[in-house]
Amino acid sequence: MASFSVNGKPVSVDADPKTPLLWVIRDIVGLTGTKYGCGAGFCGACTVHIDGRAQRSCQVQVSAAEGAQIVTIEGLSPNSSHPLQKAWVAAEVPQCGYCQSGQIMKAAELLASNPKPSRQQIVTHMDGNICRCGTYNRIIAAIERASREG
Repeated sequence: MASFSVNGKPVSVDADPKTPLLWVIRDIVGLTGTKYGCGAGFCGACTVHIDGRAQRSCQVQVSAAEGAQIVTIEGLSPNSSHPLQKAWVAAEVPQCGYCQSGQIMKAAELLASNPKPSRQQIVTHMDGNICRCGTYNRIIAAIERASREG
């Protein structure tokens, strides 16, 4: 049994301690905004916040989440009003959209620690979150917009 908080709500799950947190979030908790991409921690589609840090949930065993505060894309705001979510829409970032929840969660970590990052700081921070559609310039523009308007 593992107990932690997901989007501010207490959760207790009976899962194999080695189960990736990604599958617990999706299959047991029922929040499917966090996506399975590569399963190896390389793409970032499964990024969630664990105790305020962006982490690849496919690489975190549920046993390591014991007592943690986890935030998924669904918990970023109750009605998609987070500055990044609004900027994502305004900048028309998504094409297929599959990687976008992981992209937004990684960007949210940056803006929480650095509300006014430079373009280079954005590029450096977002490095490693893959967008197979190649919308990197729009992702950067959306983060810049959110930092100005947020």
